[in-house]
Amino acid sequence: MYKNNNKNLEVGRYVVSPMTQAGNDGGFHAVVSIRSGQGMASVDRVMQFTPSFVSPKAALRYARAEGLAWANCH
Repeated sequence: MYKNNNKNLEVGRYVVSPMTQAGNDGGFHAVVSIRSGQGMASVDRVMQFTPSFVSPKAALRYARAEGLAWANCH
C-alpha cells in the first residue's frame, strides 16, 4: 500500500503525487504518480524506484524530485 502525503504538485498539464511504500527490508521505497488529462482521457503513470531509503521522508524527497524532473522534461 502506498502512502500519499497529499502534497500533489501541478506542473503544467501534469499532477505529480510523490508517495512512499514500506519495503520488506525495513526500508522505504519512493513512488510517484504522474497524472494528465481528465475523465476517460486521463492517464496515470506510476513509477517505483529501486533505491531503498532509511526514512519515509528521504524516500518522499526522492520521489518528489524524480516526479518533478520527469514532468519538466515532458
